[in-house]
Amino acid sequence: MLRHALTRDEILALPAVVDVPTAGAAFGSSPAASRNQIKAGTFPVPVFKVGRLQRVSTEEILKVLGMTDAIAA
Repeated sequence: MLRHALTRDEILALPAVVDVPTAGAAFGSSPAASRNQIKAGTFPVPVFKVGRLQRVSTEEILKVLGMTDAIAA
């Protein structure tokens, strides 16, 4: 499945936690490239497991993209 890079508005509309393909799309990476980066330890944000699923904090994505001013208080 192909995914497009997410726009600023799409990133700001993400829930608190997202899957790896969605996180990768925020950085303009394909799902396969994101998985490869995780295996290599070079994915730009921490990835954590919930059971067998890998998840990423949207807050971490916003920090890396320099969008912390958009984080609601």
